[in-house]
Amino acid sequence: MKPRLRGSCEIKTARRPEAFPAVGAVGGPRYTCLLSSVAQQPLHRALGLTDRELDRIQELLGRGPNDFELAVFSLLWSEHCGYKHSARLLKRLPSAGERVLQGPGENAGVIDIGDGVAIAFKVESHNHPSAVEPFQGAATGVGGILRDIVAMGARPIALLDGLRFGAPDWHFRRAVAGIGHYGNCVGVPNVGGECVFDEAYAANPLVNAMCVGLLPTERVLSAKAQGVGNALVLYGAFTGRDGIGGASVLASQDLEGSDEKRPSVQIGDPFRGKALIEVSLELVERDLVRSLQDCGAAGLASSLSEMACDGMGVDVHLDRVPLREEDLEPWEIMISESQERMVAVVSPEQVDAVRAVCEGWELPCTVIGEVTGHGELRAFHRDELVGSIPAALLTDECPRYDVERIPHPVEPAAVDPVNDEPKDWVFEQYDQLVGSRTVRRPGLDAAVLRIDGTRGIAVSLDGPPLGCRNPLEAGWRAVMESALNVACAGGEPLALTDCLNFGNPEKPEIGWELEQAIEGIARAAESLGIPVVSGNVSLYNETGGSPIPPTPVVGCVGLVRDVTRIPDRWQRGDRIVLLRGFGHGFVHFVWRHAHLFSLAHDVSNGGVALALREAEAWSGLAAEADPVEGAGVIVSVTPGTAIPWDDVVELGTVR
Repeated sequence: MKPRLRGSCEIKTARRPEAFPAVGAVGGPRYTCLLSSVAQQPLHRALGLTDRELDRIQELLGRGPNDFELAVFSLLWSEHCGYKHSARLLKRLPSAGERVLQGPGENAGVIDIGDGVAIAFKVESHNHPSAVEPFQGAATGVGGILRDIVAMGARPIALLDGLRFGAPDWHFRRAVAGIGHYGNCVGVPNVGGECVFDEAYAANPLVNAMCVGLLPTERVLSAKAQGVGNALVLYGAFTGRDGIGGASVLASQDLEGSDEKRPSVQIGDPFRGKALIEVSLELVERDLVRSLQDCGAAGLASSLSEMACDGMGVDVHLDRVPLREEDLEPWEIMISESQERMVAVVSPEQVDAVRAVCEGWELPCTVIGEVTGHGELRAFHRDELVGSIPAALLTDECPRYDVERIPHPVEPAAVDPVNDEPKDWVFEQYDQLVGSRTVRRPGLDAAVLRIDGTRGIAVSLDGPPLGCRNPLEAGWRAVMESALNVACAGGEPLALTDCLNFGNPEKPEIGWELEQAIEGIARAAESLGIPVVSGNVSLYNETGGSPIPPTPVVGCVGLVRDVTRIPDRWQRGDRIVLLRGFGHGFVHFVWRHAHLFSLAHDVSNGGVALALREAEAWSGLAAEADPVEGAGVIVSVTPGTAIPWDDVVELGTVR
């Protein structure tokens, strides 16, 4: 007999003022409403659901949802979790390839680089939390992307970050401090990224974090639940009220009233994050878990609903979840985004072994439920059923909207370049060498990490040029810039990950920008012959009706066949030439002939003159060179070296 569901026949509103509680700085919990109008509007609207979506939920359930279920739907049907305004557009991106072991749809993409070695990687945004509280917002963005990689069974070996702020102000420096704090404490090197200052991002800064991990090809994990009767094990940090509503109230709305949303920002603990990484990898290496899932956006609601797919179900007992605050309501436990938590599917005979591994790292480890065959996400609290939702309704039935698209004129924006001093300072905040894999440090184009023997990978994370407002060009240029940076470091571009940062997609002009940027990424990826295997969409980046410029950010991973023969710094007496051209053929030429160059550096913002200055600073040697107009790649070679490229301009020599 199906358990009786509490409150299944009506939408309760008696406790509405307590929706999304905040945590006071002193004196324990205080209940405040994050939405000032919550008491004047229906609960579903306060939670971010439309009237039409509520009707659809009632139709799918065959009844009215109770408050608990409504909260779960609001998170899983939010833009952040459900991609309801972007999923159809994202189908345009090429995602298949002979090296692809895991494409979009899991925690991260995975590619095969040969010899039994795979690379897992993904980029995600933490823009809204970083706008509201820069240190913790940026820090927990790093923590979240690390867990995504670990959930695939991979060891994180590198971080990159894409930062776009209005100016190198306090807000920017606190975000950098948060990134450095988390990454340095967990012992993962930060090896690259970009730093752009533009007044257009003053109210809505962008913090995009990318992580790269390493794993054997046969060990790619899935987040899907497997095996009826297997245990659901929650391990890591205790659960609290921090981060409640992060995916819906914070990440899926604009930033009006951002001070009120501060309690929706998660609080990170990198030292516990390090323990979580080591425990997870030991569990995977000892074959003690069937699947792993990060408790990120929407907390247990998201991780469990994603596990309960393909006909599987889960029963979760929320009163078993270890709590930091004992008075949490069941719905709060379910949607809390407290950091440093993972859920594993474990066979019953392995539970004690899993618990022993966790105890070795002083991590709480609790069996909170089991995998079932009923296909539902069922939540119990003190043996009472508080919510019961067919899992497919939360994922497969999430609304998928065709966004209205109206083109609008786009012109390059006039921007004042900021000197490079703040960007140089950023690199100094991060440990670039921890892990002993870094062959080429950040600072010029891509970084290079050793994988095995002399093989390595080159990694880069780039967005559109400063001042670019054309979304089609922005998407195309982001891909080409990232791939060319990898090529300049001697890497063959293999695959891409993207993070799409835009304004409100419900506005037709923003819908058009999103479509055009995706089209630009798709065209560039197709011309290079490489897939997009993972990514993230960050929408509603606007304040007071003013959106950010279209900002697709793209990460690229490339294979370096010999890390001892990559371009690095130019030498005295070298010829300096400009290779002109910007396309897929040019990218392939650069990586195939990288062994000829002592230095290779692409020309982007600032033209040839700035590229020469950057190469001088990187190499520590001045050049006698005459800048010319044009785009392409600056390379240096020993005298007499022939360069088999048609459009070569001699610039000068290295002193």
